[in-house]
Amino acid sequence: MSTFTLTAKGPFSLAPSLAFLEGFTPASYQPGSDPALKLAFPIEGSWQTVGVRVREHAGGVRGEVLSPQPSEKKLTEAVRAQVARILSLDVDGSGFPDVGRRDKVVAGLQQRYPGLRPVCFYSPYEAAAWAIIGHRIRIRQAAAIKTRMAEQLGEPVSFGDDTVHAFPAPQRLAELQAFPGLSGRKPEWLRALAHGALEGRLDAARLRALPAEQALATLKELPGIGDFSAELVLLRGAGDPDRVPHHEPRLARAVAVAYGLPATPSDDELEQLSENWRPYRTWVCLLLRAHLEDVTGEISGTGPHAGR
Repeated sequence: MSTFTLTAKGPFSLAPSLAFLEGFTPASYQPGSDPALKLAFPIEGSWQTVGVRVREHAGGVRGEVLSPQPSEKKLTEAVRAQVARILSLDVDGSGFPDVGRRDKVVAGLQQRYPGLRPVCFYSPYEAAAWAIIGHRIRIRQAAAIKTRMAEQLGEPVSFGDDTVHAFPAPQRLAELQAFPGLSGRKPEWLRALAHGALEGRLDAARLRALPAEQALATLKELPGIGDFSAELVLLRGAGDPDRVPHHEPRLARAVAVAYGLPATPSDDELEQLSENWRPYRTWVCLLLRAHLEDVTGEISGTGPHAGR
């Protein structure tokens, strides 16, 4: 079995990542008795489906490539890099505690969620597909459709005690004509997205290397990807660690709740406040999102403000 290790620079714990995934509706993650993270996804570039089991390891995590077997060194290195991005272990977080020293609200959130870093979609491609699937429907309805697509169109990966279905690789979606629950132009948009992924237009490293505004403009060239979706793909798909999403409708409310503000902040006020969060603005936004969900339950649909 091929294995690899990832060492965290700065605070990190796998346990909060598991807990976050359990409550992250798009992931549809089902925990088991084994305190390990079971990942099945198409690897960027080759788009071959892989299965990886990730466990806490001294100062980071240890990954085991369960599928395919045997795994060539080149594939294992690609898996390692993708898992690092998924868990935000490709970012040096040693300066993150400094943000809490500058901002007492962030310090409180860091204490409440110790070691939590953003858990990204498996790829910008999958993040963009989620954005298209979820366009103008409720989040739980979109998650159900995404799960069925994985089960019917994706490849299964055995973890011994259970089977995880990967989201279908772009080669499969490139041929999609229709799927139950996908209305309007969504099948067409998903086909275009799949072709874009195969052409390298959604490569995570490429998107991260571009200036943020250029990356967002590039993403919006894809059919069905607007302002909100482009930010989702860049921040939660490519894993950009330092950007405030300007089109996330719940962020201002999350800030108001965490900071005890009498009203939601304006865009300018939010920008000014977020200066103290650099260079981890995306990470702080995640902590704010987690806090909002704990307080209101509105993201999962369990609270009085529930809804998409």
